[in-house]
Amino acid sequence: MKKRGHNDKKRILELVRQYYFREFSEKEFIPGKSKVHYAGRVFDEREMQALVDSSLDFWLTLGTCGRKFEESFSRYLDVKHTVVVNSGSSANLAAVSALCSNRMPRCLKVGDEVLTTALNFPTTIAPLVQNGLVPVFVDVDPGTYNIDVSRMEQALTDRTRAIFLAHTLGNPFNVKEVLRLKEKYGLFLIEDACDALDSRYNGRAVGTFGEAATFSFYAAHHITMGEGGAVTTNDPDIHKNLLSIRDWGRDCWCGTGESDPAGACQKRFNWSFPGLPQGYDHKYTYTNIGYNLKPLDLQCAIGLEQLKKLKRFTRKRNQNFKTLYSLFQEYGEYFLLPRTEKEAEPSWFAFPVTVRPNKRFSKNEFVRFLEDHLIETRPVFAGNILKHPAYQNIRHRVAQDLVNTDQVLFHSFFMGVYPGLGNEQMDYIGRIVRKFFKG
Repeated sequence: MKKRGHNDKKRILELVRQYYFREFSEKEFIPGKSKVHYAGRVFDEREMQALVDSSLDFWLTLGTCGRKFEESFSRYLDVKHTVVVNSGSSANLAAVSALCSNRMPRCLKVGDEVLTTALNFPTTIAPLVQNGLVPVFVDVDPGTYNIDVSRMEQALTDRTRAIFLAHTLGNPFNVKEVLRLKEKYGLFLIEDACDALDSRYNGRAVGTFGEAATFSFYAAHHITMGEGGAVTTNDPDIHKNLLSIRDWGRDCWCGTGESDPAGACQKRFNWSFPGLPQGYDHKYTYTNIGYNLKPLDLQCAIGLEQLKKLKRFTRKRNQNFKTLYSLFQEYGEYFLLPRTEKEAEPSWFAFPVTVRPNKRFSKNEFVRFLEDHLIETRPVFAGNILKHPAYQNIRHRVAQDLVNTDQVLFHSFFMGVYPGLGNEQMDYIGRIVRKFFKG
């Protein structure tokens, strides 16, 4: 029976392979009719086979593939612990909440300040607000779109306890200076690397410098599970709290589905907690305010195959970035082009552009022209998160001013460089940009 089941699975997976090549083989790009997306999933028959293979086991929650992905991701980044979650936004929530846990030897408390920028995706800021922390907004550096490190030290007060920064669009921030301040003032550092997987600073992967780092595996990102994310850390206390917060807030760190009466801790019914009966089931003892943030094993099966392609994806992203940089350099008087720190090696998520003040056109006119010709663009996330209705009345502090952040809000956008864009699409973008200036 087992052999017959194995043969059935082999036949199914072969049919999946054939289905991929019939339904998802490379489609013809028709200039002016086919959309040039800013991002998208890039996959082949292996991801589809891995998904179906996992589904045939019908393990519907987190399991073997999840554990394998966590191990593989940790090896890739050279970190001790990875905790997979259901999105990059959940990764941010879990990371911040873990540092606020009273199970930490030194935890963040309500009212503590966290240095960050207003040029963020909203779910970088939301966990700070939700945990009662006070975001302190520092202006950004034009061109890198990252925090202006020259302004950070003067933004500190005796309530500042942490730094939470994104490597914007895959462009690493000035890690050297951020780490100097972190060590000098004893601050926590969380890296939001959701858009920066495989980026490096001084030869070392981003997401390995702070107490914790977050990643996203949404369809637009460097690798995808459809939805999904992860938090990485080298700190065993943070790791334990991440597992707890991801898994409803329970104190138990046994894996999902572990049924051994002793559990991973070997004393499931021998714990003692004030207010609970002696020996209360550790799997149902809650020591954190938690959630259910787990992804599905099906998603992690896809992620394992995607991770194998990451280096190739990075090369293509950076190749497309260089193509766009050369194109816009022809019109440098009109555009502020992106730049990097000397030690930074980005794996670019996108190509950011800021339209300089000029008498010929506005950012909106240029963006509309691209969109009218089916070339997708996006604003640089929230631009200035404090201008958005949900965040106008949050408790916060602005260090000095946000002049450069507001410039991004009004004058910046980004275009795609993801590995699904081939030479035909990049040539088409070049023709349309030159057409705009000829017109």
